Amino acid sequence: MIQLLAPTHWKDYELIDCGDFEKLERFGNVILIRPEPQAVWKKTLSEQEWKKTANITFRGRSATSGEWVKKNQSIPDRWHVAYKNNEVAIKLRLGLTSFKHVGVFPEQAVNWDFISSSIKKFKTPQPKVLNLFAYTGAASLIANAAGAETTHVDSIKQVVTWANENQELSGLKDTRWMVEDALKFVKKELKRGKKYNGIILDPPAYGHGPNGEKWKLEDHIQKMMQDVVQLLDEKEHFLILNTYSLGFSSVIVENLIRTSFPGVKNLETGELYLQATAGVKLPLGVFGKFCNV
Repeated sequence: MIQLLAPTHWKDYELIDCGDFEKLERFGNVILIRPEPQAVWKKTLSEQEWKKTANITFRGRSATSGEWVKKNQSIPDRWHVAYKNNEVAIKLRLGLTSFKHVGVFPEQAVNWDFISSSIKKFKTPQPKVLNLFAYTGAASLIANAAGAETTHVDSIKQVVTWANENQELSGLKDTRWMVEDALKFVKKELKRGKKYNGIILDPPAYGHGPNGEKWKLEDHIQKMMQDVVQLLDEKEHFLILNTYSLGFSSVIVENLIRTSFPGVKNLETGELYLQATAGVKLPLGVFGKFCNV
């Protein structure tokens, strides 16, 4: 059964409306207009309402970069938001980047809830969690806050530094930071005989490692999955595979997991989306996840 899941706990985030390849969203007290390639339908609210509501608008200069236009120059480039569910609470520093991102993917809050609830079910006193393609660290911090010994792997030094800022902001410590290519790191951990109770994968469609290693989702994900499942603790484990690629469906994710891990139990697959206050749903990736305790 394919699931459709959206965040339910996040008071500091709101998707107000989306359409015409844009989204209008609130992070804390800051309201942004950003490009959104999935929003191929018409906006629900009027153009005037969008302009009146937004504090900052992103204007693209190319397919990969652009600039932020503020309604008021007193609006800061950086600000903080909080996330809290039934088990844990974290804080995140957001910021206006030249790539239209602000440092968090809000739909991932669904996976954060799964991470914290899975860790709380484990009998292992301090379960080990590995977060690959870990970005600015929200999932890593959720695992840390839930009591896990957490390893955070990303190939870009700047976002790992950002993740460490988020750790300090959240009052947490001792996350293991690794600036490394995810594929290479997994192979090294296999050779070391390491095991993890939880593994989180949120790979990009395209990417590069710190030494120019190329990552292309459809070319590398099968090998990655075959290696990653060997790192799972046999008794207590969870795994999340999340992909944001227009070419991937939840059926593809299901097939990847089942063929890589034939003994998988409690597998759930589906699509993540954000529910706009204006009424429409914005699809933002597919997932496969399982937990064995």
